[in-house]
Amino acid sequence: MTNKTPEEVLIRTPYLQLGQLLKMTGLIATGGEVKTYLQYHVVLVNEQPDQRRGRKLYPGDTLLIEGRHFIIRSA
Repeated sequence: MTNKTPEEVLIRTPYLQLGQLLKMTGLIATGGEVKTYLQYHVVLVNEQPDQRRGRKLYPGDTLLIEGRHFIIRSA
Protein backbone atom coordinates (compact mmCIF):
# COMPACT_ATOMS: atom_id res chain seq x y z
CA MET A 1 0.00 0.00 0.00
CA THR A 2 1.34 3.44 -0.89
CA ASN A 3 0.81 6.68 0.88
CA LYS A 4 -1.47 9.04 -1.05
CA THR A 5 0.61 12.20 -0.76
CA PRO A 6 4.11 11.95 -2.20
CA GLU A 7 7.01 12.89 0.03
CA GLU A 8 8.83 15.84 -1.53
CA VAL A 9 12.58 15.56 -1.97
CA LEU A 10 14.00 19.04 -2.46
CA ILE A 11 17.23 19.39 -4.42
CA ARG A 12 19.39 22.44 -5.03
CA THR A 13 21.36 20.89 -7.88
CA PRO A 14 20.18 20.09 -11.42
CA TYR A 15 19.73 16.40 -10.52
CA LEU A 16 20.10 13.83 -7.72
CA GLN A 17 21.37 10.29 -8.18
CA LEU A 18 19.16 7.39 -7.09
CA GLY A 19 21.77 6.17 -4.60
CA GLN A 20 21.85 9.61 -2.98
CA LEU A 21 18.08 9.62 -2.66
CA LEU A 22 18.11 6.24 -0.93
CA LYS A 23 20.54 7.62 1.64
CA MET A 24 18.65 10.91 2.08
CA THR A 25 15.38 9.13 2.78
CA GLY A 26 16.91 6.69 5.27
CA LEU A 27 16.23 3.59 3.20
CA ILE A 28 19.94 2.75 3.41
CA ALA A 29 22.60 3.89 5.87
CA THR A 30 25.66 4.11 3.61
CA GLY A 31 26.43 4.51 -0.07
CA GLY A 32 28.01 1.07 -0.04
CA GLU A 33 24.59 -0.51 0.50
CA VAL A 34 23.07 0.89 -2.70
CA LYS A 35 23.99 -1.95 -5.06
CA THR A 36 22.74 -4.67 -2.72
CA TYR A 37 19.57 -2.74 -1.90
CA LEU A 38 18.71 -2.36 -5.58
CA GLN A 39 19.24 -6.10 -6.19
CA TYR A 40 16.53 -7.01 -3.67
CA HIS A 41 14.03 -4.15 -3.90
CA VAL A 42 11.86 -2.88 -6.72
CA VAL A 43 12.33 0.81 -7.42
CA LEU A 44 9.97 2.50 -9.87
CA VAL A 45 11.12 5.76 -11.43
CA ASN A 46 8.32 7.43 -13.37
CA GLU A 47 6.44 4.11 -13.17
CA GLN A 48 9.32 2.16 -14.76
CA PRO A 49 11.60 -0.27 -12.87
CA ASP A 50 15.16 1.02 -12.52
CA GLN A 51 18.13 -0.52 -10.70
CA ARG A 52 20.85 1.94 -11.72
CA ARG A 53 22.34 3.51 -8.59
CA GLY A 54 23.63 6.39 -10.69
CA ARG A 55 20.23 7.07 -12.30
CA LYS A 56 19.82 10.82 -12.50
CA LEU A 57 16.61 12.10 -10.97
CA TYR A 58 15.34 15.49 -12.08
CA PRO A 59 12.64 17.80 -10.70
CA GLY A 60 9.26 16.32 -11.55
CA ASP A 61 10.45 12.69 -11.43
CA THR A 62 8.38 10.40 -9.23
CA LEU A 63 9.52 7.27 -7.42
CA LEU A 64 7.84 4.39 -5.67
CA ILE A 65 10.08 2.50 -3.23
CA GLU A 66 8.80 0.01 -0.66
CA GLY A 67 5.34 1.56 -0.65
CA ARG A 68 6.70 5.09 -0.25
CA HIS A 69 5.97 7.62 -2.97
CA PHE A 70 8.50 10.41 -3.62
CA ILE A 71 8.56 13.38 -5.96
CA ILE A 72 11.70 15.36 -6.81
CA ARG A 73 11.32 19.13 -6.52
CA SER A 74 13.74 21.97 -7.09
CA ALA A 75 14.44 23.99 -3.93
